Amino acid sequence: MTQYLLRRVAYFVPVIFLVTVVVFAITLLLPGDPALAFLGEGNIHDEVAYQAMRKELGLDQPVPVQYGLWVARAVQGDLGRSVRTREPVLEGLGARLPVTLQLMAMALAIALLVAIPAGIISAAKPNSKIDGVGTVLAIGGVAIPEFWLGILLIYIFAVWLGWLPPSGYVSPSVGLWPSIRSMLLPAISLGMALNAVTMRQVRSSLIEVLQHEYITTARAKGLAEGALIFRHALKNAMIPVVTVIGLQIGRLFGGSVVVETIFALPGMGRLAADSIFFRDFPMLQGVVLIMAVSVLIANLITDLVYAYLDPRIRYS
Repeated sequence: MTQYLLRRVAYFVPVIFLVTVVVFAITLLLPGDPALAFLGEGNIHDEVAYQAMRKELGLDQPVPVQYGLWVARAVQGDLGRSVRTREPVLEGLGARLPVTLQLMAMALAIALLVAIPAGIISAAKPNSKIDGVGTVLAIGGVAIPEFWLGILLIYIFAVWLGWLPPSGYVSPSVGLWPSIRSMLLPAISLGMALNAVTMRQVRSSLIEVLQHEYITTARAKGLAEGALIFRHALKNAMIPVVTVIGLQIGRLFGGSVVVETIFALPGMGRLAADSIFFRDFPMLQGVVLIMAVSVLIANLITDLVYAYLDPRIRYS
């Protein structure tokens, strides 16, 4: 297992290199000048201050040298300062990352709590009315955009029924239940598409496993259908499901940009949107870098779950 883990970590080295290149290229591809963004409109015509700022930011160096200096500072935990707030980028990310992680964890939990039981029921009774209802809900979950679903949830549960707050964030340190209430609508909005995709994957994978010969033999011996599914079929059927969940982590990060903006959550997604609007290049670089590394970590965890579900993968 240790060798398998080391091999998977080694694969991340070239990926992380490409990620850092793409993240650094943000400042080169986006319109605007980082030096002018730091100076502000009041000093936009001060050529001396402009040249001094370019030298301070290292923009007077060749692009490869700029990249090397940025990577060296990033390894030491220095991602620069925000153009808009002047706070260190790492401090800004540290304050907002827990909000996004809580949102994603709740969205993932809601999706799995609904998708796995629904997928099992649909696979146990294929082409039934229950399976048909699950198919319709799955198609709807994939087709409905997060922003439209979020607005609809706000209207129904906040404006019309008054059960949940329409926007804002409450930290778990203030109270666990108030924090959950403030994040429930955003989590449902973000997790609905994942719920739909996971449910269909559980259904199709489990139906395929239930057709294997060892399942037919166990059924012929009189094993109860419930024991057959949960003790023998479900574990083997979960490998493709884990693949889908691992691939959807990046989509959750992308969806958080829209959901956090709609529900006014002070997370990484809203920070990314604000950084683009205000041309806050250092903060945007930090957000994209943290999101990319988080997706890589999620993929590593997915690989470890593979190895647990199927020990043969450890030796492949």
